[in-house]
Amino acid sequence: MITTASQLRERSLLGLKEMSRNEIESILDRAHYWESQQEKLIPVLQSRFAANMFFENSTRTRFSFEMAEKRLGAQVLNFSAAASSVEKGESIYDTVRTLESMGIDAGVIRLKPAGVLQELAEKVNVPLVNAGDGNNEHPTQALLDLYTMRKAFGELKGLSVSIIGDILHSRVARSNLWALQKFGAKVSFCAPDNMQASDLATYAPYVSMQEALQADVVMMLRVQLERHAEGMLRSADEYREQYGLTEERAASLKPGTIIMHPAPVNRNVEIDSAVVESEQSRIFPQMANGVPIRMAVMERAMKL
Repeated sequence: MITTASQLRERSLLGLKEMSRNEIESILDRAHYWESQQEKLIPVLQSRFAANMFFENSTRTRFSFEMAEKRLGAQVLNFSAAASSVEKGESIYDTVRTLESMGIDAGVIRLKPAGVLQELAEKVNVPLVNAGDGNNEHPTQALLDLYTMRKAFGELKGLSVSIIGDILHSRVARSNLWALQKFGAKVSFCAPDNMQASDLATYAPYVSMQEALQADVVMMLRVQLERHAEGMLRSADEYREQYGLTEERAASLKPGTIIMHPAPVNRNVEIDSAVVESEQSRIFPQMANGVPIRMAVMERAMKL
């Protein structure tokens, strides 16, 4: 069966910036359906083959996709660039085309360079799902974040959401910004001067840490400690003191505020260990919510 270009676009998930609110909502609703199922394995995709192609390291996201695919009964091929011919110089495009030629029905792909995924999607004839491309987007992370917020508050409209940390390098911040604003949520950023993304300032304001903590949702971003070597991060201790969600700061949050983090967490850097496990934290529920969200996304990509 030949898949048309418009069908590929409808079934791929490259980002949330261009996706309609209705389409996002349909994925969230379908995730709710999958979460409500008692059976762990419902093989609606048992004749389909998915390839998880990770050209950048990931454990948590890859396992979440694999769990989602296997719960739907799909056959799963896991591909890691560290142990592949890409390390020998084979292009990402050739690798994806090779797997397409072998008969995969959809590809989940994580890349370091931004912009490459869009080019790939125009050249291959299988739906592609973005599992993180450079500093551009991480759509399934934002979808599970929205799903988590919707479960906590009932709706997204009118919510105030503070995203705190390295905005400059964060694809999570971007995907959340694009998606949340479609639903009428108010997004604010908080970041050190050298971690602010100036291109996003026209879409959401940068506020002080004190102001950021007044939000309904306080989303901490992972600090990439390797930035210390680049001179962007003076020290982990100093970052925690100025921008970390310490126990003292967490105690000042409104009772109904929820704490989120895309994980993995640098405990006692961007967020104190006790706060990770606190009553207001949704960090582990976020991870759980990633599976039904990715079930919805993969079903959409590979529906018969």
